Amino acid sequence: MMIRIQRDAFDAAAELRSFSATAAGAGATAMFVGSVRRESDGRPITAMTLEHYPGMTEKALRDIEAEALRRWPIEHSLIVHRYGRLAPGDDIVLVITSSAHRQAAFAACEFLMDWLKTKAPFWKFEEGGTSADWVEAKTSDDAAAARWERQPG
Repeated sequence: MMIRIQRDAFDAAAELRSFSATAAGAGATAMFVGSVRRESDGRPITAMTLEHYPGMTEKALRDIEAEALRRWPIEHSLIVHRYGRLAPGDDIVLVITSSAHRQAAFAACEFLMDWLKTKAPFWKFEEGGTSADWVEAKTSDDAAAARWERQPG
């Protein structure tokens, strides 16, 4: 299990190769990469800045990962989350999970992303066109995370 919070870009393919070498005995691996959109709610995005509180963020991610491990038989997991100023198309987050079977790998990967979106202490500031705004929580993200409250795994 590994968590990294970093300013630098990551190479998702290289991360998957490294992860796969560690998780060689797993029967299934699921991966998600989230990137900065080119537009949000119909307006162009020229940059997104992600902020976090070191220490607090790592603890929150460890707690989220521990919950996934409690719910599913995950053999290995990796969470890489960036912070700082990013441009459209830049990768923000990478989640990889492995398990003996695909259902657990898929479910754990989806759970991790849903809870990262809503429970991890990152703040997003979007710039675009003539405006710049802090990103508010989306009802759809809250609903996606809430389903895991009702669905134990």
